[in-house]
Amino acid sequence: MSNNYSLLLTPYSLPMTRVISVINYKGGVGKTTTVINTAAGLAREGARVLCIDLDPQGSLAVCLGVKSPYTSADLLLGHEVPERCIVSARPNLDVIVSNHDLQRAEGQLWRMPDERIARRVLYYTMRPIKTYDYVFLDCSHSISILTHNALLYAQELIIPVATDYLSMVGTRQVLDTLKEIGRIPDHRLRLTAVVPTMNYERRRKDREVMDLLNYYFKGKVTAPIRSNVRLPEATSRQKTIFEYDPRSYGAVDYAALVQWVKEAENQLGVAS
Repeated sequence: MSNNYSLLLTPYSLPMTRVISVINYKGGVGKTTTVINTAAGLAREGARVLCIDLDPQGSLAVCLGVKSPYTSADLLLGHEVPERCIVSARPNLDVIVSNHDLQRAEGQLWRMPDERIARRVLYYTMRPIKTYDYVFLDCSHSISILTHNALLYAQELIIPVATDYLSMVGTRQVLDTLKEIGRIPDHRLRLTAVVPTMNYERRRKDREVMDLLNYYFKGKVTAPIRSNVRLPEATSRQKTIFEYDPRSYGAVDYAALVQWVKEAENQLGVAS
């Protein structure tokens, strides 16, 4: 990548907007569920939130029950402006949806010089976020140019980790990428939270994984999101957990994560 990294730092000219990538290179860890319910919880408390789907599976739109003729693929390829791609999903919660077109778009992005790709991602996603308190990037579980650029764009990183050993492998791969990006001069990307998901406290395996997470990520591991049938039920009904069952374990646990994210704002600018 070119050494002219100053062009990659434009989001930090908007200090009131927190840009957060949610990523794990292992599928099935509750990544999109975490994006939706954390964003929805913040929106319910009055924050203005934008979620951008960077996964070709397009789960964000399906789970929230929204449709748009314009997607993140149109945005990244310069076919549409952000204002036409943003749709309202809930009060205070907007989204830019994705679909399989993003996979074809990624093939075109690969043929561009690296710096041009990064600048396109940053420029077209940066322009509309001046009115948002939070921007969440829902990343694919694949190691791709889109996930790499999501980390280049973000200020913060949230890693959902199902409490099994294979999820730990995906987490290690994310950290390897994070170290690579950390070599970019003046690029500030901090680990805000490691979120244990699908947790059964009574299982020894889950307890062992929690112990490992707390050992390697001391001070960054949130209270676990307990395994709760209400979470997949809410998704299947295109509702957030707060809409579907606000008294469930899932709602209680994601409400706690929302508070963690809000409190982490006080630590911005402090090296992780």
